[in-house]
Amino acid sequence: MSPRARPLGILFALGATIAGPADPARAQVAAAVDAHQHLLSPVAAQLSSRTPVLARDLISAMDSIGIRRALVLSIAYQYGNPNRPAIENEYEKVKAENDWTAEQAAQFPDRLRAFCSLNPLRDYALDEIARCARDPRLASGIKLHFGHSDVDLDKPEHVAALRRVFSAANASRMAIVVHMRSSVNQQRPYGAKQARAFLEQLLPSAPDVPVQIAHLIGAGGYDDPTADALSVFVDAIGRHDPRVRNVYFDVSGIISLARSLDKKDTIAARLRQIGLERVVWGSDAFAQVTVIRDAYRAFRVLPLTEAEFRTIEQNVPPYVRW
Repeated sequence: MSPRARPLGILFALGATIAGPADPARAQVAAAVDAHQHLLSPVAAQLSSRTPVLARDLISAMDSIGIRRALVLSIAYQYGNPNRPAIENEYEKVKAENDWTAEQAAQFPDRLRAFCSLNPLRDYALDEIARCARDPRLASGIKLHFGHSDVDLDKPEHVAALRRVFSAANASRMAIVVHMRSSVNQQRPYGAKQARAFLEQLLPSAPDVPVQIAHLIGAGGYDDPTADALSVFVDAIGRHDPRVRNVYFDVSGIISLARSLDKKDTIAARLRQIGLERVVWGSDAFAQVTVIRDAYRAFRVLPLTEAEFRTIEQNVPPYVRW
């Protein structure tokens, strides 16, 4: 059975879309949930020379735009990025970032849900999943970032480690959000071959939990490797492969006001082939109002009908229901 996302109801004015207000830059976001958001702790902000992003900042942004709920994905995986300078006491930093994210989201329990995160290739990965599973603030799910963890699905040892991680999440009934695209900076291979490895070797290890694949299986934009990888899932869905029955796709970053506009017809066609009930909206915006709004405006450029937009915008995946 394909996944079903339950609408929250009409929380916002139906006219508050890109076609509505006279000034699009002030448009409300008609999505019930932002299914791809992040916060930034003071420690993480210092490492990246950025300003911390707190839960209250995200709530303020959501209120100003019209979003009721958000899925907050911890960025603890960044401490385990093997292509950056090593961080002292890495696992302690990972735990602290996950706990900080949980504490922040818990300040707004009716608005925010937090997922913990980690590098799935690290020796501590299973310990951290077990620890998060014991914390009701983090027990809903995990976030994996294959690019920042330098996962290579062509390596049997990486696949083996990921199968253990997927099995652990499944055993604890934790949903999985995964940035599946391999490292672009390191020019790791990515396309249909890697997508088949994910479908055939990883998804069977998590048959009972939802899996949300970020950025429509890419890393932002819609390039040839993304299209190649997505075709594997389109084919699997078309033949009713049971391995994809719990798979969702978020559309964060697939199109912007300055990128991939020439692919908008192809993207819309792919969304229909996937099935709109599997598609959730997200901004990946670190609580920045302008970025969230622009992400929504870009999404609304896709050649979908108003009914199709509303279906996606009102989809609420099971791990963001409460």
